[in-house]
Amino acid sequence: MISKRLAKMASGGSAIRAMFEEGKRLAKEYGAENVFDFSIGNPYFAPPDAVKNAIIDVISGDDPMYVHGYPANAGYPEVRKAVADSLNERFGTNYDENNIMMTVGAAGGLSCTMFTLLNPDDEVICISPYFFEYNNYITSPGGKVVVVPASESEGFVPDVDAIAKAITPKTKAVILNTPNNPTGVIYPAELLRKYSDMLLEKGKEYGTVIYTISDEPYRELVYDGAEVPWMPNYVANCIVCYSWSKSLSLPGERIGYVCVPSDIADGKLIYDAEVVANRMLGFVNAPSLMQLAVARCLNESTAIDKYDANRKLLYNGLHSLGFECAYPAGAFYMWVKTPVEESEFVAKAKSHNLLLVPGSNFGTPGYVRLAYCVSGDMIERSMKAFTALAEECGLKK
Repeated sequence: MISKRLAKMASGGSAIRAMFEEGKRLAKEYGAENVFDFSIGNPYFAPPDAVKNAIIDVISGDDPMYVHGYPANAGYPEVRKAVADSLNERFGTNYDENNIMMTVGAAGGLSCTMFTLLNPDDEVICISPYFFEYNNYITSPGGKVVVVPASESEGFVPDVDAIAKAITPKTKAVILNTPNNPTGVIYPAELLRKYSDMLLEKGKEYGTVIYTISDEPYRELVYDGAEVPWMPNYVANCIVCYSWSKSLSLPGERIGYVCVPSDIADGKLIYDAEVVANRMLGFVNAPSLMQLAVARCLNESTAIDKYDANRKLLYNGLHSLGFECAYPAGAFYMWVKTPVEESEFVAKAKSHNLLLVPGSNFGTPGYVRLAYCVSGDMIERSMKAFTALAEECGLKK
């Protein structure tokens, strides 16, 4: 018999991935043009040309063993330095290569960080709605998930008072994700300062250090001139996990980094332990080719203008039909309130070949998430199905 924990997980699987696979099945049955899959955050738009050129340039070099052989477990020193220099230029920080560890995406960084920080039964607070894979990253080293709802009335930003009430002597960390998946909200700097002050006070009360883990795969996907605060500049004891999956449309390449600022509590020890975890968990090192390629593309970005056009197209279309949805400031998701019971709404949507992810899969029932990192043409074609869905739910007569 295999691990009971993995057996249970295998039988349940990922709701988002299951919906994604269902979309493939429906496309074969009804034709891809008649299925409207908003389930998974898989970027439709191609990476910038600079990424392709960088990959070609790297593999055309004279030292194939350097490109394809093992680098240091933390990553190539020159790549880590390039990332540190870029952060310093953008955010006024003072990092060097020994603050950066290259990872197998943000997920790899989060996993390494949890294994670094957590003892069995340590608690990690997640702010719902949140990406449910956090649960697995936390429980794998024996941690416990504590869910604190965001403030719905304030647009799904963290509720600092509610977080304070949830903190116990076993609280080791809080995960913050901004721009947020699934709401698209950006956490303002003033709120982060208030949150940091609260965390420091709670740490003094219990004689502990409470870390913040900032999950930032959507940092560059922002609209209307919005800016995402660099969290370590506002929050004490903050570790950043980043990925180029969304910012460069490279989800399958699995490349990201962890930034461990030197001034956090036990910063040097945490960094060294992160490198051990990277090896111990079987990642060994981040993909070597992609490390060298992204280091040449640190000032590149994906098709923000096209995502913005999709954001406006989808929001305006749904709003005109009577759906209640937040207007996202970042990321590429629309968070929509269900006009009928959630499971009923998802089933009705599926009957119109609309694939939407239930809010309960983000810890917040009564909503659905739509990923608009799709073609604008699909959004336009989906409006006929959304119109029928709205009528079926009593929104449009």
